[in-house]
Amino acid sequence: MKILHTVESYLPSRHGMQEVVTQLSESLVKMGHDVTIATSYNEHRSTEIIGGVKIVGFKIKGNFVTGITGETVQYQEFLRSNQFDVITNFAAQQWATDLMLPILGDLSAKKVFVPTGFSALNNPAYSTYFENMKTWIKGYDSNVFLSDNYRDINFSRKYVNSIQIIPNGANQKEFQDIENINIRELIGVSADTKLILTVGSHTGYKGHAEAIKIFNQANISNAVLLIIGNLTSMDGRLKSLLKGILNLFGIIRSNCSLACKLGALKHNLLNKKNTVIVKQLSRAATVNAYKQADVFLFPSLIECSPIVLFEAMAGSTPFLVTDVGNAKEIINWTNGGKLLPTEIDDKGYSIVNIGKAAKLLTEFAASSGEMISYGNNGHSAFIDKFTWEKIAGRYEELYLNLINN
Repeated sequence: MKILHTVESYLPSRHGMQEVVTQLSESLVKMGHDVTIATSYNEHRSTEIIGGVKIVGFKIKGNFVTGITGETVQYQEFLRSNQFDVITNFAAQQWATDLMLPILGDLSAKKVFVPTGFSALNNPAYSTYFENMKTWIKGYDSNVFLSDNYRDINFSRKYVNSIQIIPNGANQKEFQDIENINIRELIGVSADTKLILTVGSHTGYKGHAEAIKIFNQANISNAVLLIIGNLTSMDGRLKSLLKGILNLFGIIRSNCSLACKLGALKHNLLNKKNTVIVKQLSRAATVNAYKQADVFLFPSLIECSPIVLFEAMAGSTPFLVTDVGNAKEIINWTNGGKLLPTEIDDKGYSIVNIGKAAKLLTEFAASSGEMISYGNNGHSAFIDKFTWEKIAGRYEELYLNLINN
């Protein structure tokens, strides 16, 4: 098959959506298919083929609501002129999908949509966008959702019949073959220190501040909370306000990162029984952290289907997570962790109850047998159903069925 995947950004950029598309695309190439990525131009991308996947970059930014600028005509002509068997749009509310929506009828390829959550569905600024989506979504031959009960699939059921549920996954080979890095030694704690891990970009929505508060209130001695996150660009409105503080604390490029640094500093000054460390680590070190952690703590505010939970299970690490995205569904599928006490606010964000979560973390961390059991459950389920090879196989089956029918 000749397949086109569209996504807002791709390697060398690294984030959740990029990871999904990379793993699926490279797996489909290994299965013998011709896969191309249409994505944003990246000045740090030194090659147009990565892992056997062809990459075509466009200098485009924005979405229908905020405005789209750049090589829009060139992108739409690329979609029309290339004879792909299947075109899949990953994620709504970004240019690589939004520019294809009005020309769906012009394209002869089978068209697949993977909305990945409709995160702005409740945002009044996007009301017209989602009113139009009621019509646009009917132009796809199939729609893939990561969960059987989330805002994107619940919205879409009213307007389409062709629905597939294919979850996220993690890279089994990466976790098996990774060179060992002693994470406790790397971050400067003793070998017997209990390691509580959270991983997520410094967006302000991954629950870093909440994780620090939970850890601060938990009754755990000789423990470290390790927050691993890629730094993001600082909001321009904060630059002048924080300029002096940045000089004191080093190069901190986002308000969430700054909040983490300050939160860790405050915790470490006032709490002598455990420590908070905020780090940006290599992928190899991050994978080792997943494998060596005692607990993965993820009090995120908004997700669709958190890949980090599958990566925790790939590392045999039990998790505690807010009722966010389809986390509850992942727990039902795998029995790999527990839900943190959560309330959903009027904007749709998952808000953790700090006190109750701290109590649950305390109890969980104190029961090594329970942690091992959940870790083993999650790992077994991961091997059985949630490796990227198996997830990619389900996409291949969907694509072939669409073409043959």
